[in-house]
Amino acid sequence: MVAIVHTVAILALDRVVPFDLATPIEVFGRTRLPDGRRPYRVRVCGPAREVETEAFALRVPYGLDALAGADTVIVPGCSERAGPPPPEALDALRDAAARGTRLASICVGAFTLAAAGLLDGLRATTHWAAAPELARRFPLVDVRPDVLYVDNGLVLTSAGAAAGLDLCLHMIRRDHGSAVAADAARLSVMPLEREGGQAQFIVHEYPPVPGGSLLEPVLAWIEDNLGRDLTLREMAVRCGMSERTFSRRFRQQTGTTPLQWLLRARVRRAQYLLENSGHSIERIAAQAGFGSPTAFRERFKRVVGTTPQAYRSAFHGGPAVT
Repeated sequence: MVAIVHTVAILALDRVVPFDLATPIEVFGRTRLPDGRRPYRVRVCGPAREVETEAFALRVPYGLDALAGADTVIVPGCSERAGPPPPEALDALRDAAARGTRLASICVGAFTLAAAGLLDGLRATTHWAAAPELARRFPLVDVRPDVLYVDNGLVLTSAGAAAGLDLCLHMIRRDHGSAVAADAARLSVMPLEREGGQAQFIVHEYPPVPGGSLLEPVLAWIEDNLGRDLTLREMAVRCGMSERTFSRRFRQQTGTTPLQWLLRARVRRAQYLLENSGHSIERIAAQAGFGSPTAFRERFKRVVGTTPQAYRSAFHGGPAVT
C-alpha cells in the first residue's frame, strides 16, 4: 500500500522572519507516524529563487507553482522592512484557497493572508503588538489579539514566535491524532497544549491622556493609591467635578470608564509584583487593591488569560513565596 504524504509548502517572501520560516520546516519535517513513516513533505517556495532575511540570504528551491500541489500552505511573517507582498504571491494564495488548500500564517504572516483578502469576515490573530495595525489596515478581519492561534477550518492564524509551534502541533493533531502530535511536541521540547493564551504576554498600555489634561494628576494619584478602596466620588473630588461630569470627561479622554481603568491598573500592578517580588498571592492581592484573593484571581484570569500562579511561574526570575 502506498502511503499518502501530505505536502506542506512554506511561502518565503523577501525579508522573511527566519524563526517563522524554520518552525514549520522543523516541526512537520521531524514528525513521524507510529510505524516510523514521515507523513509530511516540506517544500520552501517563493516568487524568487533567493530572498533576503535581516541576517542572511536564503536560496528558495521551489517557485510559486509548488503551491498548486500543496495540501497546506504556510505563510511566515516578514520584517517591518519588507514591502507589500508581490501580487503574484497573493494571486497564488487566492488560487490555493479556491482549490480548498489549507492555509496558515505564523505571526505577522497574517498581514499577507489579509492582503490577499483571505481573512475577510474571519476571526484571526497575529503578534499582540501588531494586532491593532492588522485591525486598522483590514477592518473586515475580526482580530483576536489574546489567543495563541485561531482555527477557521481551512484558514488558520497564529500569534508570534512560539505560537507558531502551537499552531503546527495543532494541525498535526488534526491530521494524525494526539499521539502523533504529542510525539512531535516532545521532539520540539514543547508542551502539546500551553495554559492560557497570548493575553498573558500582552503589555497593557494605559489609554493616552492629552498633556496638561485635568486627568493627569488624578491618574497619578490613583496609581499611588491602588491598595486603597478607591471610590468614584473620591476621584471626582480630586478633580473638583461631580461624579457624572468626571465620568463623562474620563471616557472622553481615555475611551474607558474610571472603574475599568482602575481595574486594569490593579492588574498591571499585580503583574509587576508577580514578576519582581516573592510576595504571596494574598499579599499581592491586597497591595494591588483587590478585596480578596478570590476576587484577584478571578479578575486576573479574566484580563490576563491565566492564573496568577501560572503567570508567576512563567515570568518570575527568582524563587516565589506561595
